[in-house]
Amino acid sequence: MIPKRVPPRPAKQRILIVDDHPLLRQGVAGLIDREPDLQVCGEAPSAAEALQAVSSLRPDLALVDISLGGRSGLELIKDLKIQHEALPVLVLSMHDESLYAERVLRAGAQGYVTKKAGGKALLQAIREVLAGRVFLSDQMSSKLLQNLAGMRPGKPASPLESLTDREFEVFQLIGDGHSSRRIAETLHVSIKTVEAHRANMKAKLKLKAGTDLVHYAVRWVETQA
Repeated sequence: MIPKRVPPRPAKQRILIVDDHPLLRQGVAGLIDREPDLQVCGEAPSAAEALQAVSSLRPDLALVDISLGGRSGLELIKDLKIQHEALPVLVLSMHDESLYAERVLRAGAQGYVTKKAGGKALLQAIREVLAGRVFLSDQMSSKLLQNLAGMRPGKPASPLESLTDREFEVFQLIGDGHSSRRIAETLHVSIKTVEAHRANMKAKLKLKAGTDLVHYAVRWVETQA
């Protein structure tokens, strides 16, 4: 009797995890590595190391957090789209999807899932994005469709939605307690540029003083913890 040929198992699709929290990376890696069709090929705690890892490891998908030490996840997504245009990017973040989902899609990501959504939602999101589809929560998908259909009122749901990506990045750093000098060093811009962003944010958020902006930013960051 001629033995039946067993077809080879399909290669697992390889995921790069980009997050500055080691314990979270470990937990997500354990979840992914238990799946028969997925495996973690590498981890990176920062945007700079993520770019190096993508070049050397050639993952099938990058799983990226928004809040990274130094360069932000939003800026990393933009860099990845320039340097590795075909690489799918899925954002896994603790932050409110309503404020970030549109930003990450504009930057070039293919999906957004919150850390609160749980492991099942994360695995679904990974497979959806690997299959070439966009993944968002049902609520966020509905919101974006309403925007496209012109059904949403012109006034933003949150004043923060009026901020540019760079202003929003500066806003977060202010909320984390960084001075203008420290923000300038982190973002590799001049202090004058940071102060210009502060002035623009005060106008958009209708705040009178710099201290009002700091208090607003600190309170917002605390709600995201």
